[in-house]
Amino acid sequence: MDPLSDRTRLIAPATRRGQGRRPVNPPIERASTLLSDTVDAMRDAGAGPVYGIEGTTSQSALRAAVADLERANEAWLVPSGLCAVTLPLLALTRPGDEVLTTDALYGPVRRFLERHLAARGVTTRFHAPDATADAITALMSDHTRVLLLESPASLTFEMVDVPRIAAAARARGVRTVMDNTWAAGLAFKPVAHGVDVSVQALTKYVGGHSDLMLGAISASDPHVRKALAEANEDLGLCVSPDDAWLALRGIRTLPLRYGEQARSALEVAHWLTDRPEVARVLYPALPGDPGHSLWARDYTGAASLFGVVLAGGTVDGTERFLNALTRFGLGYSWGGFESLITHETPQMAWRQARPALEGPLLRLHIGLEDPADLIADLDQGLAVWRAAVNGSGRL
Repeated sequence: MDPLSDRTRLIAPATRRGQGRRPVNPPIERASTLLSDTVDAMRDAGAGPVYGIEGTTSQSALRAAVADLERANEAWLVPSGLCAVTLPLLALTRPGDEVLTTDALYGPVRRFLERHLAARGVTTRFHAPDATADAITALMSDHTRVLLLESPASLTFEMVDVPRIAAAARARGVRTVMDNTWAAGLAFKPVAHGVDVSVQALTKYVGGHSDLMLGAISASDPHVRKALAEANEDLGLCVSPDDAWLALRGIRTLPLRYGEQARSALEVAHWLTDRPEVARVLYPALPGDPGHSLWARDYTGAASLFGVVLAGGTVDGTERFLNALTRFGLGYSWGGFESLITHETPQMAWRQARPALEGPLLRLHIGLEDPADLIADLDQGLAVWRAAVNGSGRL
């Protein structure tokens, strides 16, 4: 195994010797038609892409970087993180099959399963977000073909025992797909832990600047790779060379941004746990979190994304709190340089079993700002929340 760290591995291809005089970053090649000198050359499959949909230099370099980061044999680029999840589900299921996944599944993926795949004869069953490996294994039926994993889960951040679950699924001939965006390919390597397919929204940490939409799918198993490649080809999916170039630039500094934002997130999360206005902080990196032991065993780092459950209050008070903040943007997505906050209680309505929450559920993404400034902003925002609670007489 290559002894280099991810910090070095992500930069090494740019400075590798033997490539002649060249720019550090590859050129952006915008092309639909690609020309050949002869008919034989045009038919030579080993000579490179024959049409722009197959990608040019920046797409090829990004695919190689993502595959190496994920410790997979191959990676594909797709237009969004959502597409990165839905394409493997399409590739690996047929009518009559079943997908097993968490009840805390990312909302748009749940919609895809219950609307698009259901209409094509693929059913879905949901397990409890904090289910044990044995409980999840017991739910696998003769029809289960794909186990879709999120660990931590969306919004409520429950952890599951991925290596053990993946081994049990493999023993039963069930393919596993894991959304690895929270770990960004850095803090956890699903393929190395027995998962068949690792997907990421490169929109998030890899892009890092909230200015592109992109997804990646990584796999090593030859049968899975064939299914993914054929589905990608049949659907005609492609990404622009410009977006691939931006993501390639972002991936070079990914470990530094990821680590720095995680340190700030842990500082803010610790501060919030001591606040009387906060019932719980949902963050596996925090000691005492229900998923902390699994996180500590399997992960080498943490995203700067976590949940906060307020200690009672009303929707109006929550909205006043959010509106009072000046350092947190109000917007969806995460992984960029900026801090964000959203109210997520309404999304609990999607679940079969709603979690017992003491109050409104918020999601915080901590960016690259000074954590002291973010804490000061939250402090004054919570003062507004307290005033709203005291005025309403409700907790």
